[in-house]
Amino acid sequence: MRCPFCANEDSQVKDSRPTEDNTAIRRRRQCEGCGARFTTFERVQLRDVVVVKSAGNGSPSRRESFDRSKIEQSVALACRKRGIEQERIDQLVSGIQRQVETAGDSEIPSARIGEMVMEGLRQLDSVAYIRFASVYRDFSEARDFQEFASTVQQVGGDADA
Repeated sequence: MRCPFCANEDSQVKDSRPTEDNTAIRRRRQCEGCGARFTTFERVQLRDVVVVKSAGNGSPSRRESFDRSKIEQSVALACRKRGIEQERIDQLVSGIQRQVETAGDSEIPSARIGEMVMEGLRQLDSVAYIRFASVYRDFSEARDFQEFASTVQQVGGDADA
């Protein structure tokens, strides 16, 4: 494992333990070059999945490997300053990753992943759900927010809407 501080490729595992939801192994490592300590996470990858991204406007679609960290970043941004425990966010992301990897297809449209994230956030926190939707569905005016928020309230979202 490459050291994030000095890029040395030799590190020693000092401690290993499962994460709270048992979906990963947390490893505490020490660089043999500079002595710095850092943490890595090891997760099960069931299969290689390719995400198909529609380019729109008649352009050909792009394909790239599924990257869990992109979902983590998007969900973390939507949940920022919402007081949601990191464990619940990790469970949401792990659940989406499991759905993607067990779907049986080697390719999945990015829109399908976006819908999985939307559904997970809808159940987790209505404000995070609206934040994510505003980017994912490309809201351009305040009216877009109002219309979407009214549907969230009708569905029976939590009191934060």
